[in-house]
Amino acid sequence: MPNAFVTGASGFVGANLVRTLLAHGWTVRALVRGDAPSLAGLDVDIVRGDLFAPDLVDAMRGAAAVFHVAATYSLWRRDRDAVLRANVDGTRSVLDAALRAGVRRVVHTSSVAAIGVRDDGAPADETYQSAVTKLVGTYKRSKYLAEQEARRAIERGLDVVIVNPTTPVGPWDAKPTPTGDIIVRFMNGAMPAYVDTGLNLIDVRDVAEGHVLAYERGVRGERYILGHENLTLRALLERLAALTGKPAPRVRVPHAIPVAYAGLRELVLAPLGVPPDVALDAARMARQRMFYAAEKAVRELGLPQSPVTGALSDAITWFRDHGYVTRGPHHAEDGWRSLSSRR
Repeated sequence: MPNAFVTGASGFVGANLVRTLLAHGWTVRALVRGDAPSLAGLDVDIVRGDLFAPDLVDAMRGAAAVFHVAATYSLWRRDRDAVLRANVDGTRSVLDAALRAGVRRVVHTSSVAAIGVRDDGAPADETYQSAVTKLVGTYKRSKYLAEQEARRAIERGLDVVIVNPTTPVGPWDAKPTPTGDIIVRFMNGAMPAYVDTGLNLIDVRDVAEGHVLAYERGVRGERYILGHENLTLRALLERLAALTGKPAPRVRVPHAIPVAYAGLRELVLAPLGVPPDVALDAARMARQRMFYAAEKAVRELGLPQSPVTGALSDAITWFRDHGYVTRGPHHAEDGWRSLSSRR
């Protein structure tokens, strides 16, 4: 059986990827920091450490593939240094270790954040690249810079395939992701209005399958967008309404309002000790329709295109089962504590 080394194995995409690899008959060595409740009960070799662990090379030896999924996602300005260190320096560390360990192939999990969005609002494909100065926020720029690390590793002789997931939805979104948080807030009646924005959504299990297909069929140095359906935020909320029986918000607010609110909270009040609740970069991103085309991955990799509505339904069920639908503002933390207690 082939052996995989997975970074970020306890995260949303990572936990689903580990399950997909096991289902395909792989043995899995999972790099995790601290506890990993999302991997509890799985036949996985847990390696505790981080992207800079001195024994990373030894941990990778014998692996047919490294799936580098780990990343720090934060849109808060206070986290800029941590995001750059994990996503750029951490990627360099992992790729260097893979090269030294003689790993056959690395699948590098980038993001459509690294690609950016088209000015005309049309779906972007793998051939498109926003100017780095147009990538909103440190996180997006960090994912672009991490791709440059992957290309440098390729020049040094490492076989790397790059996958760019869009917006995954489905089970094991424990943190949750920003889109998972939209689902949770909707379920808790905490979304009275919306803005005119859009996302490309895909079942997280299709993203996991796309990683395996990238290992099997991908071309060295190529990008593959792992996505499916482009939806406006209003269309997404109406699907959630149909699945939950809760009303979708009807009030659309101008982009200037959340941008001004987020700027006030993060730039003015936060330094005075008032915790911000909306990142300014998140509000700025919402000005854009983040639409993408995944035809290349479908054509060349055989990327599955499972119905997004089914993935949303499974996400709703997972959040309900793990205690995220609660009263009060701390549902996400409560849900994660609930999940951790099931270890």
